[in-house]
Amino acid sequence: MDQFPNDATGDALNEFKKNGFDLTKPMEIDFFIVIPSEEIGEKISTEVKRLGYKVSIEQDNDTREWTCYCTNTMIPFYDDIIKIEEGLNNIASQYGGYTDGFGSFGNF
Repeated sequence: MDQFPNDATGDALNEFKKNGFDLTKPMEIDFFIVIPSEEIGEKISTEVKRLGYKVSIEQDNDTREWTCYCTNTMIPFYDDIIKIEEGLNNIASQYGGYTDGFGSFGNF
């Protein structure tokens, strides 16, 4: 696998590699959208589901902040992740939300 760019996305993908994830095989990746409220999360969720993502909305017990988790099964190509984050951010920003990274538990 080639070296990733020196940015947050590249750092996350390097962490995936360090954790033993096979970056040539599909995995469920959760993209995080910080949202101002559950109601806003429902609106964003409707749009994101149309794009084929599984979506859940959760509130952190400690911080009380809301997050919309958008899950996609994919091979984690750097350019694809960048495009997904940009697309999700375009949706989120219409409602006062913003993307805040991604994560995975690895390959199945």
